[in-house]
Amino acid sequence: MSQLDKIGTYPFVAEPFHVDFTGHLTIGVLGNQLLNAAGFHSHDRGFGIDRLNQEQHTWVLSRLALEMTDLPMQYEPYTIETWVENVYRLFTDRNFAVLNKDGKPVAYGRSVWAMINTETRKPVDLMAIHNGDIAGYICDKECPIEKPSRIKVSSQEPVAVLPVKYSDMDINGHVNSIRYIEHILDLFPLDTFKEKRVKRFEMAYVAETMAMDTMAYYIDKVDDNNFDVEVRKNQAEVVCRSKVIFDKLN
Repeated sequence: MSQLDKIGTYPFVAEPFHVDFTGHLTIGVLGNQLLNAAGFHSHDRGFGIDRLNQEQHTWVLSRLALEMTDLPMQYEPYTIETWVENVYRLFTDRNFAVLNKDGKPVAYGRSVWAMINTETRKPVDLMAIHNGDIAGYICDKECPIEKPSRIKVSSQEPVAVLPVKYSDMDINGHVNSIRYIEHILDLFPLDTFKEKRVKRFEMAYVAETMAMDTMAYYIDKVDDNNFDVEVRKNQAEVVCRSKVIFDKLN
């Protein structure tokens, strides 16, 4: 299989309900479309959720890092490319490129995934699934952004405490990974997004949040444009950490 054949390319459109008040695609919608592209790519290669669920397995997103120079405007078509960079015993690295209507890269993403057993919730050895076929899809296409960093938050006073609600839940019965992104961006005043754009956004997922839990959000301000965020369920156990880096609008 050629390197080109290992790259999945999928078209999307920035629908009116996908954009924010600036007219640009929201990061939450972009995150969902990246996951859709990852799902299409995995399915076409025999590692889709539908097949894995029959084997009591599923994919779990562990880390995500995005860097954006621009995002599509309302009604604009865009393309997401995705490919597998590395496969380890318990994790795999998947990368993304977002191309605008002119085919120019406007965003890149790096992600780390684990496969778990849906009954035990324990990690699965990737090389033991389908005879290790996943390693055959490793691609050496460049992804020119840094890998997800290690995030530490020291704050002990939550800036928001939110109960888990219906719209937070996904098919696995826990809070959807993209909902954390939306909640974290909602922590910042609206004026922030009138003056700045998100340049880099990172998520590190640690544990699951279930129904009846509450999500407490803690922020460390590194500087005026750099913030570290931690989400703790029931104000105790860490469930995810995030880094948000802003850049002033031109």
